[in-house]
Amino acid sequence: MAETSMHLQILLPFEIFADKTGIKNIVVDTISGSFGLLPQRLDCVAALEAGIISYTTANDEIIYVAIDAGILVKVGSDVSVSVRQAKGDLGLNQLYYAVKEDFWNKDEHEREIRSSLAKLESGFVRRMTGLQR
Repeated sequence: MAETSMHLQILLPFEIFADKTGIKNIVVDTISGSFGLLPQRLDCVAALEAGIISYTTANDEIIYVAIDAGILVKVGSDVSVSVRQAKGDLGLNQLYYAVKEDFWNKDEHEREIRSSLAKLESGFVRRMTGLQR
């Protein structure tokens, strides 16, 4: 007999953000595009982009959660989403701006830090090779 609902967990590094049962469907943004999950869908793993997850409860209420990049794993009726950050209890517009401001800007800041570290490393290597000559 086919499953009719899913169990969704949204996991943060040090806590469980959401633990919901009776979920009818879930829509996520992956690095390959957006797709939906239904209870009968085959098991899967997907890399998620920073964006908004939506899911429909047993009462046909649509819930939106802003998430940072992470991973989704579906096994049977259990769906786990592991991310660094998540925000909920806001309107869809507010969640969009939360994703844009908090998550995307943080990724940009991390890219700048990595770029600065790479420049420092290359400068260090150049100086070391100059000393050896």
